[in-house]
Parts: sequence; structure tokens; C-alpha cells
Amino acid sequence: MGFKEAFDKKNFVVTVEVPPPKGTNVIPNLDIAKRLLGRVDGINVTDNQRGIMRMCPLAFSHLLKEMGHNPIMQICARDRNRLALQSDILGASALGIENICIMTGDHPKLGDHPDAKPVFDIDSIQLIKVVKELENGFSMAGKKIDGAPKFLVGGVVNPFFEPFELELIKLEKKIGAGAEFFQTQPFFERESLERFFEKVSNIDTKFLIGVSPLKSVKMISFLNEKVLARKIPENIAKRIEASDNQIEEGVRLSAEFIREIKGIINGSAGSPCRGIHIMPIGIESHLPHLLKEAGL
Repeated sequence: MGFKEAFDKKNFVVTVEVPPPKGTNVIPNLDIAKRLLGRVDGINVTDNQRGIMRMCPLAFSHLLKEMGHNPIMQICARDRNRLALQSDILGASALGIENICIMTGDHPKLGDHPDAKPVFDIDSIQLIKVVKELENGFSMAGKKIDGAPKFLVGGVVNPFFEPFELELIKLEKKIGAGAEFFQTQPFFERESLERFFEKVSNIDTKFLIGVSPLKSVKMISFLNEKVLARKIPENIAKRIEASDNQIEEGVRLSAEFIREIKGIINGSAGSPCRGIHIMPIGIESHLPHLLKEAGL
């Protein structure tokens, strides 16, 4: 079943992130992906996430496609100009990749090459429009191309951006540009999730709710200080800190939350929230166990 078909036929869609390796050794990452065959509807392949250098998502997405997965190739505007971006998009189509997720990308100063020169030739909204122009048979320069790609195009949304009204405006612009689904930043508790459900209840799109298993108290401190706009609740940090196996406890907490999310979605007929997107951040090898614990 293709990723687009999953949205049409399933009540609860599941995607996960498996990043490309930091080198040429793809075997460990592909071993993880192999254990996920038939258990997820799509695998996001990150594009130098957080400005940290990895293998290009185009190559790793192709390997996942050959394995039998539905890769969702992330494309961020940070590192390439409009020429290179269009080339990669056309190349992805030629290699059979049918799903892409567009984002602007974090600044390189936040990553492992802080002296790298950022490009940001165009932003995520413009890049979504570029994809649609290519699908209509024209380049960004208005030149006709020989053969047009076809994608399910996604984007990202930050439920915790303040004021959220500005994030909603950006979201509507992405939908207007052609985005068909969105993956959110991670949630960790029900109150924020239900508030988000209320704010987007009348938006005509599809949302996958972000979930990140927490592997340690150290990770929680890092996310609170460097990444997240809304801090992880203290009761979650205390529960992980008290555990003899912090990774196992983090997986258990995420599994409990996923079951809770599924219950909310199944009880919200007509909601644009259609499933989850799991971002394991360094504990990808635990994904099969997490899915089992969550009953997926």
C-alpha cells in the first residue's frame, strides 16, 4: 500500500524517521528499516537534520524504496539553491520516490559545521510551489521540462510557536501552495495535544502528530534548552530519572502516549489529525519494540 493510499484507507497512519548514516555504511540503518517492513506506512529520510552532515536523503530514500518501503524524502532549502533543489526533486521522481516533505531547515550554526555558508535561496512555501510547477511540466524559470514528476507533498508545523496565529497563517500558505499533509513537532502530554486539535479542527488537510521517545534525563535537558519551544513536563522527567533503564522507560512512556493519541483520534470523527510521526532521535533501533509496546 502506498503512503497516499494509507491516508485514504486507514484510520490511523504511522510514519517514523530513520536518518541516513553519517558515512557510507548503510547496513545498520537498513537493518532497522528491514525490521519495520509491513509495520509502518512511511519512513521519513532526513536532510542533514539540525544542520548535522549525513548521507544525502536521495540515495538513502532510493535504498528504502528498493527494500519495499514508502520513503518520505525530506528536502530543506538551507543547503541548495533553486537549481540544485529542482535537480534533486526530478532525480527523486526518476528513482521512484513518490513522497516528499518540504521544510526551510535549521541554520548551519546550530549543527556540526557552524562555519558552513547557508543558502536559503527560497523558503519552504516557495519550494512547495516549485514542486507543483514541476508537476505541471515547468521549471521555476518557466521553461517546459521533458517529463513531469508526481508527488504526495508534505510540510511541517510547530504547534508551540507563539503567537500560534502566525503559524496558522504560514500553515494556510503551505496548503495554498500545494502541501497535502503535515508532520508536527513532538508532543509529550495530552493537554497541549487537545489544544492543538481544537485550533486545527476546521483546517482541510491531514496532520501526523509528532512523538519522540526520550532516552535519558540528559536528552530531556538538551531538548528543553536547545530544541523545544515548550518544555517537557517535569513529571515525565522525574519518571525517567527514577528508572533503572531510562531508554526502556522512555519507550514505555511513548507507547502509552501513542495509545492515548490513537484513542483521541479514533474518537474525533472528521478530525484532520490522522495518525502519528515517530522521531526516535538516536534510538532508532528501539522502533520495532516501541511499535509493539504501542500495539501497532
